[in-house]
Amino acid sequence: MPKAPFNYTLSFDKIDFRQQPEFYRIGKGEQGVLLVQPYKSEILPHWRFKSPAIAQLSAETIYKLFLEYKSQHDFVGMDMARKFLQMGYTRSRRYANHKSGKKYDGPVPADKKGQSGSHGRNQLPQVVDEIKAASARIFYEYWQKAKNDSDYQQMALQHRQQYETTYK
Repeated sequence: MPKAPFNYTLSFDKIDFRQQPEFYRIGKGEQGVLLVQPYKSEILPHWRFKSPAIAQLSAETIYKLFLEYKSQHDFVGMDMARKFLQMGYTRSRRYANHKSGKKYDGPVPADKKGQSGSHGRNQLPQVVDEIKAASARIFYEYWQKAKNDSDYQQMALQHRQQYETTYK
């Protein structure tokens, strides 16, 4: 079944995705994690990974939100919590590999802002930070629990069938 891509052209500041889940697209990975309201405002304050202890509390709290959204049959909330857990993992890994958080040397070219990739820049050498690596492992565990939750998977399939197919 063809999937609809994440739609970055929506007026995110005007849409309450809890009230209008039909506008939500799952997208790939973490797409839209910092755009979709009211979930961004509910989850972002809990998202931290500076140390393993902080990451543990953060991941536990976000996973509890995932379970609350699940109990309310709120798929968009579940998916946003899953995205924050995934982002906790990916950002922790980024800082575990690159202390500055920057993977590439130099600024992103003006015409490439908002796009991932090296864009001709050299990759900076990796410097392992075991503290951030431990934070990443914590987020990874909770991300996998959310991603592999059978109710989440069923609700994701239903959401795609109802709202994201290119054929109606």
